[in-house]
Amino acid sequence: MIEFLSGLGAWNWIVLGAVLLGLEVLVPGVYLLWIGIAALLTGALSFQIGEAAWWGWPAQVIVFLVLSLASVIVGRYAFGSDKGESDQPLLNQRERQLMGQVSTLEEPIRDGHGRIRLGDTLWLATGPDLAAGTRVRVTGADGTTLRVEAV
Repeated sequence: MIEFLSGLGAWNWIVLGAVLLGLEVLVPGVYLLWIGIAALLTGALSFQIGEAAWWGWPAQVIVFLVLSLASVIVGRYAFGSDKGESDQPLLNQRERQLMGQVSTLEEPIRDGHGRIRLGDTLWLATGPDLAAGTRVRVTGADGTTLRVEAV
């Protein structure tokens, strides 16, 4: 293992970087991109530094690890998910989209449970006992069950 690591040169780092970048295309996410960039940068440094006595495999591995960490941090900062304002804040939150909507009861609410039709969907509803056809407003949601009150 030491022999292999001591033989690491510039081209080995370049090949490792290219392989990691190639694998990045196949693997979902952006995990190998930053490590591949660090390997390419380590290879570029190896070309520049050459055969300096202090530039053995331990120094190369340390530089690679530091560059990997730095590239991940820079990548997260530059391309990380920004939790800023969305133009559709209720996207994928169907029950919150229904809050405040008014409709009629499809089935009466008896013992606190009934059904309401909103659009083309029949929802379970909870609330005070009300007759079918009563106009109700959605006031909340518990999973897929809507809380309603009479309008």
